[in-house]
Amino acid sequence: MAVVLGKDGYRYEVNDGWAKLPPGMEFNADVAAVGIDRHDNVYAFNRGTHPMCVFDREGNLLRTWGEGIYPRAHGVFMAPDDTIWLTDDADHTVRQCTLDGNILLTIGVPGKPAPYMSGDPFHRCTHTAMSPQGDLYVSDGYGNCRVHRFSPSGELKHSWGVAGQGPGEFYLPHGIAAAADGRIFVCDRENDRIQIFSPDGEYLSEWTDTQRPTHLVFDAQGRAYVSELWWHTGSTSGRHGPIHEPRYGRVSVYDRDGRVLARWGSPDACAPGSFAAPHGLAVDSKGDIYVSEVTWTFAVSRGHAPEGCHTFQKFTLRS
Repeated sequence: MAVVLGKDGYRYEVNDGWAKLPPGMEFNADVAAVGIDRHDNVYAFNRGTHPMCVFDREGNLLRTWGEGIYPRAHGVFMAPDDTIWLTDDADHTVRQCTLDGNILLTIGVPGKPAPYMSGDPFHRCTHTAMSPQGDLYVSDGYGNCRVHRFSPSGELKHSWGVAGQGPGEFYLPHGIAAAADGRIFVCDRENDRIQIFSPDGEYLSEWTDTQRPTHLVFDAQGRAYVSELWWHTGSTSGRHGPIHEPRYGRVSVYDRDGRVLARWGSPDACAPGSFAAPHGLAVDSKGDIYVSEVTWTFAVSRGHAPEGCHTFQKFTLRS
């Protein structure tokens, strides 16, 4: 029997085992991020032997690329000019590539981080977004508390953000997205919030009905889809102190004003449709959702999930 999750007009059928990989090529490492091109092909940026696995909408493997180039996949952004921007937090770089993997532009010095918490790009950058005007925004993430704004050619325009919990401050800026009106949304992961800025970095507001948000994407109607990590018992939230009861991984769908339209996930992390460590997501032209998970890093290695737990799931929108 099909597993259907969500509510009202946002109900999704779980496509368990959607990605079809040849024997010996099964995902044996975290899938950190996912993107969708204009033909609804799916780009799974992962930490295995083949960093980029490209599938058609039915889950058939079309090609792989990136072997030997990306030490630790982290973020994907699909640009309107049919290029893909890849953020690698261990390489401290953002690369613009063709959809076949040819590198067009590299921002950052491969393998060389900026000094820790210096505010300079990059020290373990996490994700990339593009404004409607074409400027690039990079969340810089694990070794900084910054957002950097670049011109389309990669010239640094300005940066903002410091460590902290106040407006415009960050405790691990992790995911980033630009709305159609140019506002910049930043997943301030360990502060349990999504902060919203003007294109120039002016703090506007924040959404707080979220937990450890890892990434955010918008659909054509302006709805926001957010992947959210677990808070395990004994963890310490940046804003809320010690966690006394586990808060399981989930996906949330919001309207333009931050109201929850649908949300799902359960304590059974490895059950179809539940999550061990949701880290990235994308939405195709049909409204289907693809969720990538860093299951080994956050769950298996810490004893929260068994080996073999899913790292990549598809959810098909049902009317």
